[in-house]
Amino acid sequence: MKFLITGGAGYIGSTIASAMLDNGHTPVILDNLSVGKREFTRERIFYQADIADAAALEGIFRDHPDISAVIHCAALAVVPESVEKPYEYYHENVAKSLELFRNLNRLGCKRVLFSSSAAIYDVVDGFMVTEDAPLNPSSPYARTKYMMEMILRDFCEAYDMKGIALRYFNPIGADPQMRSGIHVERPSHVLGKLVDVALGNLPYFELTGVNWPTRDGSGIRDYVHVWDLAAAHLSAVVNFDTVFEHAGNPADNYLVINLGTGHGVTVREMVAAFEKVFGKKVPLREMPPRPGDVAGAYANADTAGRLLGWEANSTIEQGIDSALRWGEVRKGILGYK
Repeated sequence: MKFLITGGAGYIGSTIASAMLDNGHTPVILDNLSVGKREFTRERIFYQADIADAAALEGIFRDHPDISAVIHCAALAVVPESVEKPYEYYHENVAKSLELFRNLNRLGCKRVLFSSSAAIYDVVDGFMVTEDAPLNPSSPYARTKYMMEMILRDFCEAYDMKGIALRYFNPIGADPQMRSGIHVERPSHVLGKLVDVALGNLPYFELTGVNWPTRDGSGIRDYVHVWDLAAAHLSAVVNFDTVFEHAGNPADNYLVINLGTGHGVTVREMVAAFEKVFGKKVPLREMPPRPGDVAGAYANADTAGRLLGWEANSTIEQGIDSALRWGEVRKGILGYK
């Protein structure tokens, strides 16, 4: 089968593309390379264009009329940056997705798998969120994901499209074959910063937020190996119509599915796991929360098991190990230190 991946030159999109190739499917990549890396598109079908470029999309479907569905991964995705640059985030994520969905419908592509975010959930007692948990996106980034979901849902109901939103928190690790991984030079997320400390690119790890109402005061997260996430996306898109049948074919043609490990890990626990895999202590400084930070949550993934036959199989230690290996490998692939 053939699938279009927007943002297919990014961290998650490129990993999904690798999983597709490994399983005999064909990814078609659409990416403007504003964040993604050309190196991740080598020996793959690649179109460098914006997701809102109607002519480019028409050309892709003219070249590949057998595209079965679209996986929409393209987005700006750094929470503190979204606080500083809300216009850019609403324009790139929301306004351009509106045009993408409109053009997909016009071109007859009715199946959309959306790479959403569990950051749209409110903080709940016990920190575990199901698909029915209350929503309260707390940053411009999270609000763009919420708006993108609402647009897609309305399109599905009005235009006879079908949409699946996969909501997840913190991807970690890299492609097991080291074809791709974290692609930004200085990552802003926990594991990326720990790797940078290990490689000597940062003098210490900043533990942002130490007074949250968690078991040790640090934020709680759901760290899912990116290879597990890729497997979930692949299962959803290959079995798209079957997933809807298993869900009872909801009247609004829209499904929400959480992806997660089913248990939360605090940032302090992540640091301890990292030090165990790395074999050394990591210099650490406690800092105030960053703009847009929240205590956190983790995802109940029972629905993913029921509808996708999916569960997260990789351990946090496996994610850390592959991230450390990618930290070394990417020097040659991307030219970073």
